Amino acid sequence: MTMRFITAVAIALGGTTATAQDAGMSFFITSQNPGNGGDFGGIEGADAHCAALAEAAGAGDQTWRAYLSTSDENARDRIGAGPWVNAAGTTIAESVDQLHGDNNLTKDTGLNEMGEVVNGRGDSPNRHDILTGSLPDGTVAEGMTCEDWTSNGAETAGMVGHHDRMGLDDSPPAKSWNSSHSSRGGCGLEALRGTGGDGLIYCFAAN
Repeated sequence: MTMRFITAVAIALGGTTATAQDAGMSFFITSQNPGNGGDFGGIEGADAHCAALAEAAGAGDQTWRAYLSTSDENARDRIGAGPWVNAAGTTIAESVDQLHGDNNLTKDTGLNEMGEVVNGRGDSPNRHDILTGSLPDGTVAEGMTCEDWTSNGAETAGMVGHHDRMGLDDSPPAKSWNSSHSSRGGCGLEALRGTGGDGLIYCFAAN
């Protein structure tokens, strides 16, 4: 009985990581920004950020890619073919076309790498602005990539989407997961926080 009790406690305490491993997590929203806002050290740095968080959550045995467009590459072309599931095992989308159409990404399913819900509109602080640099179809939003994710300057901008599909109104951009509006005041972390973000990004397993 004692061993069963200990095992049950261990499962309860380590449930989040175990869920990510057991479910074969292939999608998450980052729990944190590295600290430089839209400057990830380029797209390779953003990929590395995804990989490091996935590794810490027990899902490091995959090729992780940041859902970010650059002047040379569209976000939709760098994340593999799908399907993608979150840390709870819920399918976000079966394919790239479904991801950019009628997908299952909501506040309840857009979990971070630890299986936690990410704050949205109405929460404090609001963190629903997710950096993408993309248009609704997953192609690059020209001039809105924080200089290909190398700048946190006040003169740059980054397109964001709303993971909770909520905004100031019921317009398509307000409900868009990947293309709601440009950042205001630059790509620095404080500027991103000023409009309801925290420099978070989407990560997808490409293999």
